[in-house]
This record gives sequence, structure tokens and C-alpha cells, in this order.
Amino acid sequence: MMGLTDIKHRIARAEAEAGRAPGSVTLIAVSKVQPLARVEAVLRDGHRCFGENRVQEAQGKWPAFRETYDDIDLHLIGPLQSNKARAAFELFQSIHTLDRPKLAKSFARFAQEMGQCPDVFIQVNTGEEDQKAGVSPAEADGFVADCRALDLPVAGLMCIPPVNEEPSLHFALLAKIAARNGLSGLSMGMSGDFERAIALGATHVRVGSAIFGERVPEAT
Repeated sequence: MMGLTDIKHRIARAEAEAGRAPGSVTLIAVSKVQPLARVEAVLRDGHRCFGENRVQEAQGKWPAFRETYDDIDLHLIGPLQSNKARAAFELFQSIHTLDRPKLAKSFARFAQEMGQCPDVFIQVNTGEEDQKAGVSPAEADGFVADCRALDLPVAGLMCIPPVNEEPSLHFALLAKIAARNGLSGLSMGMSGDFERAIALGATHVRVGSAIFGERVPEAT
């Protein structure tokens, strides 16, 4: 475990080495399945940007924290079931896992009803893995266009590289797809590879265990 300060220093160094502006990379502290005391310790350190995998878990955690801490910026980074989409709209400022037309249409409907919409990142399955969510690289351009036609605020793209492949190849592919679609947001890079992601243009990195320690579900 590194800790929040160490991770922020490493991000700043990676930004400098890549010729990026200081502060151009957003650190999403992945707080899924972390004890509340660990999450609150990071909040007390002044960090406000967090990532959750499941809507239901986030619903049980963040409303209470928001009563105490201002400006919490919450990102959904796990797969989203259609029946949880409305709840996700109400809770999260950004959703990184838009991956299918049905969900995009639900988002558009909720945006009209509620007069607001989280920033959305389209998940691209860069490794074309059967078990992983996301549109294929070949489908990405068309899906971006379809989402824009629905007036969704598409902020960028997200990927999770295959475990046994060099992640930089996938980061570079995602950056190429984003560039040709005029998208600036790149949600890529986790605890083990975020510096390589920053070198290839990541704007959002998702770091959990290196900040909080290994995930330990709380006893019920």
C-alpha cells in the first residue's frame, strides 16, 4: 500500500515526464468494498473524487458522507444494469460504463425527465474479451455518434485492458479512437499501470488498493 500522498506524487511526476500540465489527470480513488473508516480517512485528507462499482453499495455509503463533506465527485466505474440507471443518474456525477444502445436510450430519457445528466464515458472492450462489457473498437465510432445524436454529454472513453496483455497497447488504441472522435476524456489506468496510462493521455486514473489497502468487505 502506497497511500494517497504517494499516489498523488507519482501522478504529478508522470504528468511532468509526459509533458502534461500539472493537475491534468483526475485521480479517482476506488472505494468499492472498502471499510467506511478507510474511506473517511481519505475524505479527511481532502480528497473528493471517488469511484464505485455498484449502485446499491454507493447508495448505502455516499448520502451520509455528503451530509458532512462538500463537493464529493462520484464516478460509477462498474457495469450498470438498466434497472439501476435512474438511481445512478441521481447519485453519480460521471458514469464510465455506457456500453450499449438500450442504456444510452435510457440515459437520454432520464436526462429529459430530470433536466440533468452525468458526464458519460463510453466503455470500449479494447481486448474484445467475451466476458467483458464494452463496445468493440470497430463499433466505437458509430456508438459515439449515436450517443451524441441522443444529446448525451459524452466526455470520453474508458477501457480495462486484458490482464495478461501489455496495457499500453490498449491505452494507445483507446487514445486513437478518442482522438478521431474529438473526445478529450480518457478513463484508463489502474493501480499497477496508471503511469503508463498517463504517458498515453489518460485524463482519469482509477486507483484503489494502492490508496486504501487490499479490499476487505465489512462484516455484516
